[in-house]
This record gives sequence, C-alpha cells and structure tokens, in this order.
Amino acid sequence: MKAAKILELDSLNFVEGSFADLADPESALPILSCRPEEGRLLVDENEDLLAVAFKTGDDWIGASYLFHPPESEVIDLFDEIDAEMYQEKREVWAAAMREYYSTELLRTVSPTMEDIPPDRQDKIVDLVREVWEEKEGGVCLDCCCGSGVGAAALRSIGMRPLAYDHDPTLLALGLGEGRLLTDETACIDATDATVYFSPAPYGAVFMMGTIRSFDAEIWEAITAELLELSEETLITVATEEEIRLVAEWCRLAGRTTEVRENTRDPIYDRWVCLARRG
Repeated sequence: MKAAKILELDSLNFVEGSFADLADPESALPILSCRPEEGRLLVDENEDLLAVAFKTGDDWIGASYLFHPPESEVIDLFDEIDAEMYQEKREVWAAAMREYYSTELLRTVSPTMEDIPPDRQDKIVDLVREVWEEKEGGVCLDCCCGSGVGAAALRSIGMRPLAYDHDPTLLALGLGEGRLLTDETACIDATDATVYFSPAPYGAVFMMGTIRSFDAEIWEAITAELLELSEETLITVATEEEIRLVAEWCRLAGRTTEVRENTRDPIYDRWVCLARRG
C-alpha cells in the first residue's frame, strides 16, 4: 500500500470510510479517540498537514487532511508521544489515497456484469487521436468513467487518466478487468469533482448518460464541474439533440465549441462536442 509505504509502515488503516468521505471533516473525528503510543505526521511540499497516523496496540490508524484542515485537537495528541514527521507532494498522497480506497472497493464490492462491446475501446482511441492527436503524458480527467473503457483508451495512447464515477459496481468491474488502475480512480459524486481534483489540461466524458428533462440539471452540473477543471473538454452522447444541449451548456460557461458526428460509432459516442477555453 502506497500510503503505508510513504509513512514507512507495514500496514495502515484510515478512519474515513471512503474516498468521498475525505472531504467531510466529521469523517476524520474518530482519530481523536485514539490513545496513541507512537505517531507519524505527514506534511506536503508547503508544510501543510496531509495526514496523521497513530499506533494503538499492534495497529496503525490514520486520518487524511487532503480536502479539509485538521482539527486543532489532533495536534495535541502528538504532545505526549514519540512522533516522526514525513513530507510528500500533495498529488502523490492523493494518488495513495485513491489507491487505498479503490483497493478496498475492489475487495468489498461485487462488480456488475461486463458492459463494454469488444471494439469500443479501439473506436474511442481513434476518436481521441482525431481530436487531440498524441498527448504523451497529458493528464485527462475521465468523468463518469463507468467501467473504464475511456480510461483504458486514453492510457493506451500515452495519456494519464484520472477517472471518477459514483457507481462502485462499475468501478469494481473496471478495476478487476484492469481498465481502471487503483491510484487513478475515485468513487465520488461527479457534481463535486472540483473538491477532489486539481485542474488538468484535458477532460472527457465518453457516452454521457441519457439526458432527460428531469435529470438535465444534474448533467449540466456534472458538465460545469468538468469544464471548471479542464482546459479542453471532450464530451460524447448518443443523439444530436443531446449534443446540442451539451454544447449550449459549454457556451454558457464561456467555452468555444465544436460539434461533430462520429460515424465510427453509431451507438455510444455518435455525437461529439469539443469545448475549449477562450
């Protein structure tokens, strides 16, 4: 486990129940009930607190402060014990947290049935190459990633996907099949993506879910979060009516847009909107 390795521990368990919980200050409060014998404190490159770990008995218990500040009381727990300080880059710790909770999800959640046609990944690869050419090492947020066909396609052409979705059964499928990687994947609500991710050069939604009148506001909110995080944003949907709606959301957010039909895929990624800043 990367988190344990960063703190030079054999094992480490966190009080927060999920990756999404890391944004909730109350989720870290159970660490205050520890009566520690030893402690370790992790700060980032700016010396802001990232995490704490306490030894109680034979176990090490941790709490993470990636997305909210620590309670003042947590520092008090270090006053009466032997403690060591460690330093790591914030993004490295974020990847370690994604790995920890994705590994736990893979262990505890039963995957849904396979949902990807055998040729879809190759079709996405062709589409991305047409739109962005080769972007070796370029970070791309894969919003509403499902079981990870988009992430796998992006990775296969040298991009670095950071994938997120709120459906743990789809994520479990993608992680089990290797399309998703644990340190690149988060189970979160996509309407809160800006809480959990830093801005990236690229963002994508491959086959946005069917947009209906009763849930259009949700999809608009998801789109707005991704636009806030990405310089260039690629969104695909099934119908022309949906892509016109998506393009309007992008224009209202101040983006220039390009809409095209993707004839290589008549079902999943039929219509494409590319939105750019400026």
